[in-house]
Amino acid sequence: MTTALEPALSVRQVLTLDRVLAGEPEVVAGAGHLDRPVRWVHVAEAADVGVMLSGGEMVLTTGVLLAGDPDAQAEYIRSLHRAEAAAVVLGLGRAFPAPPDVMRRAAERCGLPMVVLHRPFPFAELTEEVQSRLVRSKFAAVSLSEAVRTALTGLVTAGAPLQRMLDEIAGHAACPVVVTNLAHRVLATAGERSAVDDVLRDWERIARQAGGSEGDGWIRAELGGRGERWGRIVLCGYRGDDATGRLLADRAAEALVLHRMLGGSVHTWEEESAQGLLTDLVSGVVPVRQLLPRARAAGLPVNRRTFVPLVVPDGDPAQLDRVLRLVGLPGLVAELADGATAVLLSLARDQDAEALAAHFATRLRHETGTATTVAAASPRIAWDDVPGGLREALHVAEAAADAPADEDRPVLVRLRDVHLRGLVRLLRDDPHVQSFAERELDGLLCGAEAEQELLPVLRTYLATGRNKSRTAQLHHVSRPALYRRLEAIQTRLGVDLDDFEQAASVHIALLAHDAQQHREHAPRHRWEHDGQRHGNTGRLR
Repeated sequence: MTTALEPALSVRQVLTLDRVLAGEPEVVAGAGHLDRPVRWVHVAEAADVGVMLSGGEMVLTTGVLLAGDPDAQAEYIRSLHRAEAAAVVLGLGRAFPAPPDVMRRAAERCGLPMVVLHRPFPFAELTEEVQSRLVRSKFAAVSLSEAVRTALTGLVTAGAPLQRMLDEIAGHAACPVVVTNLAHRVLATAGERSAVDDVLRDWERIARQAGGSEGDGWIRAELGGRGERWGRIVLCGYRGDDATGRLLADRAAEALVLHRMLGGSVHTWEEESAQGLLTDLVSGVVPVRQLLPRARAAGLPVNRRTFVPLVVPDGDPAQLDRVLRLVGLPGLVAELADGATAVLLSLARDQDAEALAAHFATRLRHETGTATTVAAASPRIAWDDVPGGLREALHVAEAAADAPADEDRPVLVRLRDVHLRGLVRLLRDDPHVQSFAERELDGLLCGAEAEQELLPVLRTYLATGRNKSRTAQLHHVSRPALYRRLEAIQTRLGVDLDDFEQAASVHIALLAHDAQQHREHAPRHRWEHDGQRHGNTGRLR
């Protein structure tokens, strides 16, 4: 929702009002400071008017008490400057038929806008016009504040996700909104897609600006509570007046702090940011070039780097992130799908990517104390190749997960290590492969008893290289009992498992069957859900 606001008036805007133009205004000093905001209009003839001001006033005067006294004229301007007046407007007439040079020079030195009116002008009309506009602007700001507070509070109590909160804020602000941690790393964004991309493309410079003084519509508010700061929200290029922008940023910060305190998500904002980026890379819904500014803003080194995509089945993102820090490697960690966590390493070109990936995998196994296997894609030099690398690592992870449990689990597995099992998984959805598997295994798939008793035996027998002793040991049966089961299998399938070609055919069919069963029973990947949503909204996390 976009809220139209009438911004508070600047000196420049006051000079464009019809009633002011009728007085033929001329800026004679301080022309470089006309964007100062006008908080109020004050008519004053007293020489010591400065003591009656509180800052931001446009002072109107005829100078009747200053005529003929250059010292008083100079002090009058200095007192306005000390009081931080917005501008001084002098109506020319009896006291000053022409702009007084002493006042003009003093105003120029102080940087105080000085305007003279060449035609007689009723100050009351100007006061009424400006102050009515200021009142309307203040009312609009209060209305906006309450509208934002109500909308965001409703979203917080409804358990809305962070992105929904930011979309609402960006709608009110009508500019890109960025949430960062204290290191200026981008955690989430909202706003018009092209405008957000422009902000992220130059984020390093913008972050330095946002972290310091505000200006040109860059308005920030700190995020934190209980004496601890943990981030900030930045309105990037807000076009309204600064006071309203700060009010909006403060309301947004209050809501985000409350959202975080209530724990609306099981993931931290940092985890959600990494998850959104890696999910978009895998899904391919967002063009990979558009994701480069997001990656850079999230703190991932991207210039002249080697990227190594890794996937850890059943990996704990927090644990993987801790190990990543222990080995001192830059990268992003995120849960991509139920039971699979991705790690995208970003290494210098002169580093040994293979060795460092193996070092990470070894350290992870040591830290977990389990036979954890890391699936790795081949290193990618170009950013455009990263999505393919992530998908390759996911494929390797799935193929490796299907390996028999009795095999020694390697620390690091690549595409070349999954052999036939990997190929079958790639082809598992092909109708010809499915038909082949059903035809070859038909005798064992026609009854529940055969599937429960004989298929596991066949699976182990083929996976162990037709080692009967090992198969009998793994199934806790005697050799004669195993022989009877193998005979039953051969009879049902009409094959001779001692024949290499027939055994290989049955093995391939069984791999295809298992791969298809794994697809049907596995939880749907989260990136498939997210990809559909991103396809509709195109929003950036």
